[in-house]
Amino acid sequence: MQFASRKPAEANPQRIGTLAKLPVFLDLHDKQAVIAGGSAAAAWKAELLAAAGATVTVYAADFSAEMLALDVTRIARRWQPADLAGATLAIIDAEDDAAAIDFRAAAKAAGAICTAIDKPAHCDVQFGAIVNRSPVVIGISTDGAAPILAQAIRRRIETLLPTTLGAWATAAKRIRKTLAERLPTPSQRRSFWERFAERAFLETAVPTEIEIEHSKAGGHVTLVGAGPGDAELLTLKAMRALQAADVILFDDLVSDEVLELARREAKRMMVGKRGGRASCKQEDINALMVKLARQGKRVVRLKAGDPMVFGRAGEEIAALEAAGIPVAVVPGITAALAAASSLGVSLTHRHAAHSVRFVTGHSRQGELPGDLDWRGLADPETSLMVYMGGRTGGAFAARLMHEGLSPAMPVAVVTAVSRRDETRWTGQLSELGDALLRIGTEQPVLVGIGQVFAAARVQAMPADMENVA
Repeated sequence: MQFASRKPAEANPQRIGTLAKLPVFLDLHDKQAVIAGGSAAAAWKAELLAAAGATVTVYAADFSAEMLALDVTRIARRWQPADLAGATLAIIDAEDDAAAIDFRAAAKAAGAICTAIDKPAHCDVQFGAIVNRSPVVIGISTDGAAPILAQAIRRRIETLLPTTLGAWATAAKRIRKTLAERLPTPSQRRSFWERFAERAFLETAVPTEIEIEHSKAGGHVTLVGAGPGDAELLTLKAMRALQAADVILFDDLVSDEVLELARREAKRMMVGKRGGRASCKQEDINALMVKLARQGKRVVRLKAGDPMVFGRAGEEIAALEAAGIPVAVVPGITAALAAASSLGVSLTHRHAAHSVRFVTGHSRQGELPGDLDWRGLADPETSLMVYMGGRTGGAFAARLMHEGLSPAMPVAVVTAVSRRDETRWTGQLSELGDALLRIGTEQPVLVGIGQVFAAARVQAMPADMENVA
């Protein structure tokens, strides 16, 4: 069967869908604005207009405390049509539809844009929720259907945008002309602005001048704490780093939910290291980070928990600095703190512990460490958090009891901390070895030892487990 052939043809872009309202941004600098009404709602509008540079005059018989606190002109009488002459924008907090209709007619006659608070039928324009990182301004509208939803959206956007974003935008405006002179080609300027935009989300210090070298800048590495697994525990700074990455080198224990938050175009490479399992050599990971950064890549080294807690961050930082690669660290929530929250215990409860210690449960050879301060670890008033102790937990408990710690000391074991399949077990120190044999090491294991764990919450585990609530 033969089919008709066709030639490649340019496809037209998809047309924009229907808009309930057209979002526009109005320049009010040195423009006249009139407000009829002295209520708190009117005061909020007056504050917005003044912040936008308008000269605001308010007419009302009475003024709320909020209106009296503003630096605007207040005239204590009802508005009159002549008051709207020369106004660019006119706003009324009307008692009823009739008052709104009269005001809108007067505004139209004066050539002013009109809006009536909470009366969309009598508005030329509507105010939306605002995210202010001026000169970056974001307006959110639900076409009056759900103002509370608009506020909820605003709060979520607020959390994602750094407070310094406005300063970066101001710097961009200041340097744009100089940049055009020093970077003559469009590709050079685009490359610069792409890096500039990414830095605006990752750095707080705003550049004070243009350096052409930035357009040829090499890559860099950011060590990012992915937290224990729950993507909602990721910090905002970590999320921004993931959104700006070219390459992500991630640990075996980093959850899929966290990786889903990364930039879609970023290349992902697993460089996992797990005790007793096939693992990447640390030297190879270091060399790969250096290689990618020298190619100009923005590399995120995504590490489970916090990079600075049993994450070999020190070795990686030293290797990168020795190679002259810029490196930064974004902390994360370490597993011990997430486990304490999950168990509902305070690791430093004043009636049960005067200190907390984080220790590793195995040495480089995978055995029980022989160089720990065992006498100090056996302090009954210390909360002890043992990382990577699934295989050596029994020997760990035996050594603590040998040093004098009570066999009845409360113990908690948490696997897959903060994840959907998290499990918990509680018991006594003398039972820890047997419990870990039954729990297994398929999931990462964290062990807590100390008086604070007497009040630990537990949840259902497999039926063959003991001490389950």
